[in-house]
Amino acid sequence: MKLCLSNHGLRHSGGIERYAVTLVRGLHALGVRPTVIAKAFDTTLPEYAWVDALPVRMTGVPSKLRDLYFDWRIRRFKQRRDLGPLIACNQTGAADIAICGSTHPGYLAAMGETERRSDGWKIALERAHLTNSQFIVAHSQRMADEVQRYYGIAPAKIRLMYPPVDGERFSPVPDAERARLRAELKLPDDKAVFLLASTGHRRKGLDLLADFFAKTDLPVCLVVAGRPIDIAAPHIRYLGYRNDLHNVFRAVDFTVLASIFEPFGLVGVESVLCGTPIVAADNVGCVEVIRAPGQFAFSLARPESLGEAVDRAVAAWRAKTHRIADPLATLGYDPSVEVHVKALIALAEQVRAR
Repeated sequence: MKLCLSNHGLRHSGGIERYAVTLVRGLHALGVRPTVIAKAFDTTLPEYAWVDALPVRMTGVPSKLRDLYFDWRIRRFKQRRDLGPLIACNQTGAADIAICGSTHPGYLAAMGETERRSDGWKIALERAHLTNSQFIVAHSQRMADEVQRYYGIAPAKIRLMYPPVDGERFSPVPDAERARLRAELKLPDDKAVFLLASTGHRRKGLDLLADFFAKTDLPVCLVVAGRPIDIAAPHIRYLGYRNDLHNVFRAVDFTVLASIFEPFGLVGVESVLCGTPIVAADNVGCVEVIRAPGQFAFSLARPESLGEAVDRAVAAWRAKTHRIADPLATLGYDPSVEVHVKALIALAEQVRAR
């Protein structure tokens, strides 16, 4: 089947880029070789060999204009090369199937930021992305609601499809292997280890977590993977940027999501599939689909509830009951890549039929 994908990059990075790589892997398994339009390609990935790459160079383009330029180039590619149906993971008015993993007005509202001229450009591009497409794939009910609230999109156009996760890569390991991974990461055995995976510390709630973990007397340790941190505290460690997050999920005791704005939070499902429960704020999208004992919930509206959730988590750790025995039973949807990709192909076939 002829199919086209677009995204800022085909590489292992943030959630939407991991999503694009996962789609390519799923399409390859079904014998589909898509055309991929992106600003950057990691040519060392095996997935790079499974696509027809159309790179868009950004040299000389001002940073605030890059998304608009990328949109223009996608439109040109699609028209001149007769590409489609286009599944767009980035904002572009050329999308046939618009992936909605976030909304910019929702981000500004959650972060308490005032709209600037460049934000207006982003919102206009997002409006074209959602309005011009034939279908919108919302990665959480929260996103489906925001699309309707901020852009007036009819519900009939929206498909709620939670993002897939590679079940082979994100899976539990035997206790002996888990112990080896903990030793490799130099994680303490006498403390419950909580992981924050973050490339944007303010949005991910690092300030709240650092304040709690720096002061608590509980036997806990917070480890941060992603961007460097400027924090010196006995209960907080930096792991560096990791390309092997699946192994980090397997090694730690809990993953914590304290984001001010988190439309879904793919790391939550990835962690659970590795047998590691999450401590998550109730505004995080993935809590829609993670059941107990997969999560310990708290509310950003009540900062003290973080301590209450950590107390419950530590109690389970002390009782040695915190590990998830049956990860799939804690999820409210089927996270398999094949199911998700087949649903996208079905939408693409409807686009083609029209």
